[in-house]
Amino acid sequence: MERKIKEKVTGFRTRDGAGVSLVRVLGHDTVETFDPILMLDSFDSERPDDYTAGFPLHPHRGIETISLIVSGNMVHRDSLGNEDAISDGEVQWMTAGSGIMHEEKLPASERLLGVQLWLNMPRENKMAPPEYHSIKKEDIEEISVDGGLLRLISGKYKDHEGFRGKYLPVDYYDIKLEPGKNFTIETDKEKSVLVFTLSGAARIAGETVEEKTAVKLTEGDSLVIESLEKEAEILFVSSDMLKEPVSWGGPIVMNTEQELRQAFAELRTGEFLKEKVEYDV
Repeated sequence: MERKIKEKVTGFRTRDGAGVSLVRVLGHDTVETFDPILMLDSFDSERPDDYTAGFPLHPHRGIETISLIVSGNMVHRDSLGNEDAISDGEVQWMTAGSGIMHEEKLPASERLLGVQLWLNMPRENKMAPPEYHSIKKEDIEEISVDGGLLRLISGKYKDHEGFRGKYLPVDYYDIKLEPGKNFTIETDKEKSVLVFTLSGAARIAGETVEEKTAVKLTEGDSLVIESLEKEAEILFVSSDMLKEPVSWGGPIVMNTEQELRQAFAELRTGEFLKEKVEYDV
């Protein structure tokens, strides 16, 4: 059975961090529908003043952040002592777990284009040790498909395997289609599937979807994606729905209000980080 569009959400321009201009597509209002994806922010600017202020040091708990930089640069630094830079086509995968502090710098480039996802963590894993992984170009397999190219960021595509997160299985594809082409993806009918039009409009499940729009698909075992008169870059994300309560306050996402209050109390008392390496900020 072919999947159809269940819900369509177009992003809006806003600012976050120290003044970074971005397109916020998913957030508090879409948690239940797009479970387990909590947030989707897209960066797209040729003006360095829109983004070079970056995201100063801030905490996270209970989530994983997945940052794909299609063009441009992102520099990460965290309380575990990790310092890393990614550029065109690379990914940062950070597991906040029990708690992490990190900062993200966005150096000037010809064009900054990318996406950051917030992936919820299962209740049983929310207090797991924090981790950081850098997925470089050589770690991302590029697979020729009908009418274009599929970059396997994580999970599986047919008999191909990419990076695998520890806590929630995610099939994450960066798909580039030439103008006027169509591509059919076979899907596990039980999985939650999200598609995002990062660059260019596309026809998804028979409906035209404008650029910077996320769609949630109905259940099914296949999905048809078609580019229109221009090349399109489309992100495909498939995972298990958690169907757990969400208590979300700023950068922290837990299951109950009590857990959320405890996290902020620990921030105030200096007990938030369970694992850390001291470094100068």
